[in-house]
Amino acid sequence: MVENKKSVDNVVCQNRKASFNYFFEDTYEAGIELLGPEVKSLRLGKANIAESYAVDQAGEIFLNNSYIPTYSQSSYNNHEPRRLRKLLLKKKEINKLIGKVNRDGYSIVPLKIYFNKKGIAKILIALAKGKKNHDKRETKKNRDWNREKARVFRKTS
Repeated sequence: MVENKKSVDNVVCQNRKASFNYFFEDTYEAGIELLGPEVKSLRLGKANIAESYAVDQAGEIFLNNSYIPTYSQSSYNNHEPRRLRKLLLKKKEINKLIGKVNRDGYSIVPLKIYFNKKGIAKILIALAKGKKNHDKRETKKNRDWNREKARVFRKTS
């Protein structure tokens, strides 16, 4: 389990909608099984995980519906942009995630893809519970209030 306080060096893409649509319980740092051209596309900063989610298949966790475009200078070994990508986690973490998803109705949501200090592509995933409409309205109200409060304090000082 990894806390959000960990320094992230090179963020490729973030899922900004996730905090609006879900409550997060735990976050995990996982590796991604990528092909060579996919890594080069990520280094260019081209990826999208806004509509993606993680699913379990045969005791493994896969990232579904993530978009990494084809690398333009790659020739014959280009990849499928929306293919399933295996997430590399420890067996104990996989079992905990699968148990929570199957029993308690949680979802596994990707938060960001980044390169760590060693230059390895990592993904931050969260065990999340979906928000209801009234929770989303409350989040929006608090965000607007904090913005207005900051605006008033800026004018006074």
